[in-house]
Formats: sequence, structure tokens, C-alpha cells
Amino acid sequence: MNRIVARKFGPNVCRLRIPWRPFSTDVAAKSSTSNAGNPEQETEGEQYDVAIVGGGMVGLALACSLASRPLTKHLNIAIIDSNPALGRKHLIKKDDLPDPRVSTVTPATISFFRDIGAWQYVDKQRHAYFDKMQVWDYTGLGFTKYNARDANKEVLGCVVENKVLLSSLLSRVQDIDVQNKIYPSRLNSMSILPNSSSLEVDSTSSATSLFTHGRLAKLELEDGNSLYAKLVVGADGGKSRVRELAGFRTTGWNYSQNAIICTVEHAIENHCAWQRFLPAGPIALLPIGDKFSNIVWTMNPKESSEFKSMSEDDFLKAVNHALDYGYGPHPKSSVMGNAGIFSWLKGNITVSAKDCFEVPPKVVKLASERMAFPLSLRHANDYTSKRVVLIGDAAHTVHPLAGQGVNLGFGDASTLSNVISEGIAVGTDIGEVSLLKKYEADRKPANVMMMAVLDGFQKAYSVDFGPLNILRAAAFHGAQYISPLKTSIISYASGEQRLPLFS
Repeated sequence: MNRIVARKFGPNVCRLRIPWRPFSTDVAAKSSTSNAGNPEQETEGEQYDVAIVGGGMVGLALACSLASRPLTKHLNIAIIDSNPALGRKHLIKKDDLPDPRVSTVTPATISFFRDIGAWQYVDKQRHAYFDKMQVWDYTGLGFTKYNARDANKEVLGCVVENKVLLSSLLSRVQDIDVQNKIYPSRLNSMSILPNSSSLEVDSTSSATSLFTHGRLAKLELEDGNSLYAKLVVGADGGKSRVRELAGFRTTGWNYSQNAIICTVEHAIENHCAWQRFLPAGPIALLPIGDKFSNIVWTMNPKESSEFKSMSEDDFLKAVNHALDYGYGPHPKSSVMGNAGIFSWLKGNITVSAKDCFEVPPKVVKLASERMAFPLSLRHANDYTSKRVVLIGDAAHTVHPLAGQGVNLGFGDASTLSNVISEGIAVGTDIGEVSLLKKYEADRKPANVMMMAVLDGFQKAYSVDFGPLNILRAAAFHGAQYISPLKTSIISYASGEQRLPLFS
């Protein structure tokens, strides 16, 4: 049993529910009392098993996952994030208009949320399952309709506001008896020293001694607090401070594209996910429930500035234009009839009404502000080093055209939690690189493959060239009429780690 040392509590540190222990409660109380009114008294920083830097969706998902596993639920976890909302219950009113920042979570992510006990909170809030999706090209040469039934699934995904996901994860963290503590501050510095063989690990060794001999990382925060941890998890986004301090290099590029996002309203409820590839980038219309949908529209920076500032009426006209006859004609269920250039893909298949091209529901009202952000691809060359690991956008940032970014992050959280559990089972130090490399070996190929697929789509649809248009149309028709290919694509996009090829 680790010796409890005097602890320094900053004025803004918010402690979550912690199970009572016969020795820790008294020591914490005495420490807090003894330091009150005497700020100059130096005390040793608190010691944790895991310090998660970044209390966003992926960071909180990791905390929930660790708390849900038998071998990791006892771990002391620190969550470091300056967002003040993390220290209190955040109630979302059901009559509030949907926030434009949403995520399309896959069946694999939904299953993960259920496993960690967080989906029950999502179920109580606004969300929208969808079981079909239509994707088409502005040239009118091809389209594909995906149905969950094509892959023996109930749904293709669920669109959820980011604030609902975050609130649900936070509620789960707060409602379970685990040793979590939130530090509402930013990471200032991180120190990790080489291992020293001169120290024999002892449960009575101080945090300072363990740090000096390379057994703990030391984190110093902007508010003056400091803490120690066996493992530091960088879940702090695309501009990760942990990644910077640990010296991880990245590879990537900017797309010279911006995405405009907003919430819109229809006269009828939308139950389908729609995506049309336009000359400057794709536009997606995603159901969010209650006659609302979310728009994600990719375009060049100049256009995004114009579309963000134009009047509501003009913007709605532009959206409906882009989702209907704008830029090109509607595709037919079989190009040029049965004698068309792709009729051999269709063969003798009879096209049902459900498989025919449909026009998305008209947008009648803008229900939120329009927001714009630049798009890029970024990937860390390494995910791990001694006592440090990256997850989520800290490790990889992708194009939003398939809504896969946050799902990759949740996959990271699930895998890392499993690797930590396996390490504890065999008595391995959870900060050792040899253990953390198992996480990297699992997640890196999956993330790189998805990034390559999305980047390939982005590049293939950024060129308007006759022969390439024909090849794109052939790909649409192949996905539409070759059942094994369609099934594989659905399975891959649903979170199953398989290539979108025949299986």
C-alpha cells in the first residue's frame, strides 16, 4: 500500500467522488487544513497512476473505460483541462436548439459507449440514428445508397452533438466511485528522467524519489500545482502540448479548404445521411432529430468567408442548390439506362424504389450560427515514448468528409485501456515503452489506413477531369451494385478494422 504524503490543493482543484478509505480521508483533510493560510509551505505534488491531459470527449472516454475494467478501476487518475465546465454537472435542456458541432458515431463507438456505461446518458438526450445514406457526384454520373440491412446491421451510425457526448461522459465519470481528480489548469512543463537501477521499488518511496529514479513523470501546471504520474496521456487535441513537450514529430499538410458547419431545419424530419461531392469539396446533410439536420460543407477559404457572411436567405438557397440540381444533374439509377457505360455492373439486378436516387429534404431555416474552421491532415510519427502516449487528435487529425475523426479517437481510448489492463495483469509498469508499443502496434495501422482512404477521397474529388470523372462514377456504381463490396465498405465505415475490399 502506497504511503500517503502531505498534499497541496490549489484553490481551483475540484475533487470528484472518491471512495472512503480509512487512512486517505483523514490525511487529505489534515493536509488541506495544515496548508490553509500558509501558502509558503512546500509540499510534495500528488501522485497518480495515470494523468490524462485533455478532458475532451476522447480523454474522458479513456477515464470511463479505465474505471469500467476490473483490473484498472482502482487506478488513481488525474484529468488536466482548463475547461471550467468539467467541474460541475452540465444540464442540457431538451428544448435548446441543436449545437452545430456534432459527431457521427459508428456502431463500434456506440458499443464502446455502452461497455463503459456512458450511452445510457446519451439516450436521455437528443440524438439521431440513421440506417441509410446516399452519396453522389455533382457530375450526375453515379451515386451509391447504403442501407444498414445490406450489412445485417440495425443502424449505420448516430449523429450526436459534441456537447451531449461530453456531458454524458462527464456524468459517467462523476457517477462512478473511482479515484479521479480534475485539475482546471493547463500543462506548463513535463519532466521525465532516465531509469536508475540503483532504486529498488518500495511502496514507501516518495514521489520525488520515484521521479528522480525515472519511475514517475512530473507535470507542472500553469496554476502552480504539480503532480506525478506513472503514465501521461496526451488527449489534448491537434495542438497537443503533451506531444510538443515529449518531442513527437508529425507528418501532414493543410488542405487549403475550410469547413462550414451549422444547424438547419426542415419542414419534415430527416432520417437519412446525405453527402454530395461538389467541385470544391463535399457537402453533408446529417440528421440530428426533431426536423433538424447538421450541415458540413467543405470549400475553399474565400468561399467559406463569403458563405459565412451572406444573408440567411441567400445561404439557404445556396444549400438547397448544392443538394439538388446545383453544379450538375441528378444521377439516374442506371446511367444512360441498361445500355449505359456501366450497365455491366448492374447486370440483371432489378432496382427497387428504395435503391433509386432521392433528393434530400429542403432546408427551410437556419437554426444556428455558421462556424468555419480550416482542414488539415496531421499524424504523429510515434504514439508512445517512455511514460507518454498520445490518443485522439493529439495523434492524428483527419479530413471530416466521412466523420471518422472522433471515432478513431474512441478506438484509441478503448485499445489503450485494454493494453493498460493487460499490463497490470502481468505486473508490468504501465509507463514502460514495451507495453505502450502494443497500443501503437494496434492503432497506428488502423488510423493510417483510414487517413489514407479519406485523403485519397479528398484528392480524387478535388479534380474535375473527364476520364477521372468516369472512374469516380465507376466506383459509385461498383459500390451500388456489387453487394460484397458494399457490405465491406459499410463494415469498414462502421468501425470494423477491415479494408473496404472483398472479404
